[in-house]
Amino acid sequence: MLENLYLHKFGFLPESVTALTPTGSNRRYFRLTGPVTVIGVIGTSVDENGAFIYLARHFHEKGLPVPEVLAVSSDSLCYLQEDLGDTSLFDCRDSLPLLEEAVRRLPDFQYAGAEGLDFSRCYPVSDFDSRAILWDLNYFKYCFLNTTGTPYLESLLENDFRRMADRLSAGSTNSFMYRDFQSRNVMIRDSNPWFIDFQGGRRGPAEYDIVSFVTQARAAFPAEVRRRLVDVYVESASRYVDIDRADFDRKFREFYLLRTLQVLGAYGFRGKFERKPHFLKSIPAALANLSEILATTDDEYPYLVKVLRDMVVQCAPDSDSKPDSKPESSLTVTVMSFSYKKGIPADPSGNGGGFVFDCRGMENPGRYEEYKKITGLDRPVIDFLEKRGEIITFLDHCYALVDPSVECYDRRGFTSLSVSFGCTGGQHRSVYSAQKMAEHIKTCYPHVRVHLIHREQNIDTVL
Repeated sequence: MLENLYLHKFGFLPESVTALTPTGSNRRYFRLTGPVTVIGVIGTSVDENGAFIYLARHFHEKGLPVPEVLAVSSDSLCYLQEDLGDTSLFDCRDSLPLLEEAVRRLPDFQYAGAEGLDFSRCYPVSDFDSRAILWDLNYFKYCFLNTTGTPYLESLLENDFRRMADRLSAGSTNSFMYRDFQSRNVMIRDSNPWFIDFQGGRRGPAEYDIVSFVTQARAAFPAEVRRRLVDVYVESASRYVDIDRADFDRKFREFYLLRTLQVLGAYGFRGKFERKPHFLKSIPAALANLSEILATTDDEYPYLVKVLRDMVVQCAPDSDSKPDSKPESSLTVTVMSFSYKKGIPADPSGNGGGFVFDCRGMENPGRYEEYKKITGLDRPVIDFLEKRGEIITFLDHCYALVDPSVECYDRRGFTSLSVSFGCTGGQHRSVYSAQKMAEHIKTCYPHVRVHLIHREQNIDTVL
């Protein structure tokens, strides 16, 4: 589909299509190279795509540094945009001048960018009102708080949630709230910041965005850098509005709490429910931010603060162990790739526990001459499979089935679980899938022993 859109736009097919590293969203990104190199996006929501396309074109017309949208498919599920390269501000987060320039440009989006903007075209809502704030708070409650086992009284917690939602939504504003303004969403090209991933933006408080940026958990900016960036932002925003610094600092503290809870909800959902390791790894840093807030809070939300303090204690590792460590498990998960022509692998443990997944429903790289002598461990085959995307969705479903069994077997002290992937020759699709599954299990459950076997390739290793 992206190849056809590229052909329609430029009059020739791309020379290559390479899948880019997946993000937290369901959108998939590809780099299409040739005489013209662009980024192709495949989304799952027409409304979300539409919001990005509208905002990108609006900001581009304002002369703001955003990628130009070059072509959109007739069903609005795919589009091509300008390629800004591979270097994000997160990669350059030690460069204070680049960080300062990014926050200096932020008010241009919030105020100049808001002029003439049709907020009704924002996604999923037009305003960051009390209802949207309650969504974020309940997102935290259901996707993170409830997973920690921390006890609380629903009615008292809800009272503080409503108090926070009413308090932070009070007052009118016509500024654009970027919503997810953080260093990974700023690209660096020619030593200048360019802004991406603003499709969740809406009308809302300007303070929220600078909070999102300087308190980004994985960026871990030192306190003096945070203070400097806030000062630069306030100076820049003062070109558009009068800022009472004491009132700004008060709002900053409250939005810091709200944003941290929203982020923990996202990490809980993406990490604990969707099993994406990157988000699990981010949780300790976000909890450290929360501890910082709770150490200085003035108890405007007394019951919420009590619950959060209990939760931080609940989440803290035992004092005698390293953070995030668990005792070594008795469980060994054997992950294997195989050829159906040579039969389904035997289970030497004798317990018959495990899964066999059939990869033959996906297009076979082995049918193409250039892939016949290489395997699913080699980059050309990986690119072939990932650019089609179906194997990524297939594995997401496999992870969702396997993870609960790993947890159950580990908890009950079982010693053996098998997960096998079969394809026609045991060379491409099954090898790729088994490798990814083994890496996934070892990342999510580092205390579990993972035995990886690519049977037809004579590869036998322990991760």
